[in-house]
Amino acid sequence: MTATTIAPAAPEHAGRIGRVVETGAAWLLAFLWVLPLLYAVWAAFHPPAYATRLDLLAPLTLENFATAWSQAPFARYFLNTFLLVTSILGAQLVLCTLAAYAFARFRFVGRDIAFALVLVQLMIMPEVLIVENYRTMSQLGLVDTILGIGLPYMASAFGIFLLRQAFKTVPTELEEAARVEGCSFLQVLLKVYVPLAKPTYLAYGLVSVSTHWNNFLWPLVVTNSVETRPLTVGLAIFGAPESGVNWSVISAATLLAVAPLLIAFLLFQRQFVQSFMRAGIK
Repeated sequence: MTATTIAPAAPEHAGRIGRVVETGAAWLLAFLWVLPLLYAVWAAFHPPAYATRLDLLAPLTLENFATAWSQAPFARYFLNTFLLVTSILGAQLVLCTLAAYAFARFRFVGRDIAFALVLVQLMIMPEVLIVENYRTMSQLGLVDTILGIGLPYMASAFGIFLLRQAFKTVPTELEEAARVEGCSFLQVLLKVYVPLAKPTYLAYGLVSVSTHWNNFLWPLVVTNSVETRPLTVGLAIFGAPESGVNWSVISAATLLAVAPLLIAFLLFQRQFVQSFMRAGIK
């Protein structure tokens, strides 16, 4: 009796310990991940004398933000970044929707081969194509333009794949019913497929905006002037050692750059998580 009573308790106790260890490890990783952001917040809201030492009685200040805003054209950087991410996202939604609809519902010669070639793009890092992309932008006369930054990203293999998978889950009966009502192929797409794939569109939009908001290497290569630099390049130039290192001001500038994405995530956190879960993004 004693053995049969203790035996089931041992696995339960081990499982409880395992859950505690997993939870502790998750909290530790989360703390390590957020630690640079916590330091940036501390340094940005305190005078430079307190940037490298923790003093709970240290005075708070907003002067670092004013200094950062006055020393660099962040308003122009914000405008450039907004124009960049919105133009890329708009083009991606149109092109990816049309391509995904064709791959999901139309039968044509070479469809599977064409889709396989699209998937091959997922395996190619964008950095590999920087030289060829720069040569193409130079031939088109688009170097040092916002269009030149965004053009290589306006057709997304990931977006095509994601939307194709979403469209394939739509019952064909709905399309047939719309066709009976006299809808054209484009009307079927806009009235049946697009509304049912809204969670996927939201999830992909979040991925696209955050990716291109934070993109650095390609904009650094293709831009030469303040009129076209996005936030990431402008922030890197602002924080360059030759311009002087003031960690409080640099931290304030960093918070200015990440604030839109951070605020959007905090405000729409539930919608973000639900959209990723429905879209099946891991």
